Amino acid sequence: MDLTPFEPFLDRLGRSGLGAWRSTLAASIALRLGARAHGDLPRWERALAQLPDLPSARSRLDRACVGLQGAGALDADLGRSLSEALMVLHPWRKGPFCIQGVHIDTEWRSDLKWDRVAQAIAPLADRLVLDVGCGNGYHGWRMLGAGARLVMGIDPTLLFVLQWLAINRYLERDDLAVLPLGIEDLPGDLTGFDTVFSMGVLYHRRSPIDHLMELQRLLRPGGELVLETLVLEGEGERLLVPPGRYAAMRNVWFIPTVDALAVWLGRCGFTGIRVVDVTPTGQDEQCSTAWMRFQSLPDHLDPIDSSRTVEGHPAPVRAVLIANRPEASP
Repeated sequence: MDLTPFEPFLDRLGRSGLGAWRSTLAASIALRLGARAHGDLPRWERALAQLPDLPSARSRLDRACVGLQGAGALDADLGRSLSEALMVLHPWRKGPFCIQGVHIDTEWRSDLKWDRVAQAIAPLADRLVLDVGCGNGYHGWRMLGAGARLVMGIDPTLLFVLQWLAINRYLERDDLAVLPLGIEDLPGDLTGFDTVFSMGVLYHRRSPIDHLMELQRLLRPGGELVLETLVLEGEGERLLVPPGRYAAMRNVWFIPTVDALAVWLGRCGFTGIRVVDVTPTGQDEQCSTAWMRFQSLPDHLDPIDSSRTVEGHPAPVRAVLIANRPEASP
């Protein structure tokens, strides 16, 4: 894989207020692709090449199942060809997606998270948005559906990048991309986003304070951070540091209470800190499906007491907090 699939987005970014970083981002993408090529990449690229042409249809970015809606269902052979090519990109974790009757029933009902976030954030109309750890870009499509001018998603997992390319094969947009980058791959002086999302990332960071400071730097003065992460229920400034795995995940480092998380944001200089949602993760929101056949949340909870993980920790609860980078000094 080379830069070709990302060029339309990079050209669009070059015409935006972030254009000064186009060439640096392109170089980072090329370096990441060269250094981290995945052994399954040829198989995934063949699947992309096998995606069939479809009849004209209308894109749908403002509803739970993102995708294309045609005048009618695809004929059986065409629908089967589409499903088989998309299934090569298993596992599909974020979604759902609907491509002219083919329903990609993903592990996460990401629309439920979006519904909890969308009504609380500043309107996205005409905003430059960064989505850190974006997976295959599902939420980015919803951001475009809410009127964002440009959405830059970053995720170092190459399979998720290929899934975005598969969906964009049909949606054909140049104002959203999933770039194969981690936050550490971004230029150190990159700044200027109106809104930055970090959803499901903070607890994977060994230094959560550094992550919050990076997110603030990426925002323009007055810009908005949307932070979604695992939290520990209860009052006070407490912290769970799992000694091993958490709900079978290896790389969960810190799970703070909401009160502690608000203190972290304040210490990092954020203003206007507010908690907009606290919701336990239910098995209706995360579970195995035909499109994600590995173990999922129901397998990682105590079979006797679903309020605990298999390791004995409190079961997952996620909170959404919103905060702002301070305005520039007069």
